[in-house]
Amino acid sequence: MTAVTVSEPAAPVPPVASAGAAERGRLPWKDWLIGLVLPLALALGWELAVARGWGNGRLLPPPSRILATLWGLWRSGDLIVHVLATLGRVAAGFFFGVLAGTLLGALTGYLTGARRLLDPTLQALRAIPSIAWVPLFILWFGIFETSKVILIAVGVFFPIYLALSGAILGVDRKLVEVGRVFRLSGWELVWRILLPATLPAYVLALRAGLGLGWMFVVAAEFMGASEGLGFLLVDGQMTGQPQSILASILAFAVLGKLTDGLLAALSRPLLRWQDSFKPEG
Repeated sequence: MTAVTVSEPAAPVPPVASAGAAERGRLPWKDWLIGLVLPLALALGWELAVARGWGNGRLLPPPSRILATLWGLWRSGDLIVHVLATLGRVAAGFFFGVLAGTLLGALTGYLTGARRLLDPTLQALRAIPSIAWVPLFILWFGIFETSKVILIAVGVFFPIYLALSGAILGVDRKLVEVGRVFRLSGWELVWRILLPATLPAYVLALRAGLGLGWMFVVAAEFMGASEGLGFLLVDGQMTGQPQSILASILAFAVLGKLTDGLLAALSRPLLRWQDSFKPEG
């Protein structure tokens, strides 16, 4: 007789949670708390070192003295004045830099003639250090707001331009050919194929441009500003108050992180269609 082998029933495969469900199950505030562990640990460690006499708190004041300086500026109302002045300059420079970078980046990425004409000059200008523009902008526009906003816009412009132009050139040729097979017009091709394909790189460029905007505002506020966080930096240097310098640096860090988080949150719905890699844990 032939033996009949009865196979065991296959074990059920557990369902795999979708990336969207995993994202919905995450608690955003947990990421913030984890991100605060390192800076809080460093701050507490330095506070303890100064309290025990292990470190010199004169040139690098402990966090308690820095927070006391910020609290004093807050109570006097000076902190709000300086923060609003800096935020206004960054916002204006970011707007004009993004506008120019988007227009020229799209133009040079989409049109070969425009790329051949404009890209070599723009790439050469990109290599010029930001501080080199300061005396020229002061000569042209004076030491008031116009020169400061233009300097910030220059810093924001180049990452936007470079990323968008490169992203358009990097779109998969087969996607464009499919659009042409379906007889999409030039505007439809841009809206339905090029725009979604370049959007992830463009959003990343916006965040990089915003970061450079915060860096350039310091150089901008060195140009004879009477208010702003950069002015606080210079004032702390001139009066020999390192706690004022570090308070300004801390304010820059907090504002930069908050504005970057806001930009990331606003752009997240635009990238919800992406089926991208989700890190473990």
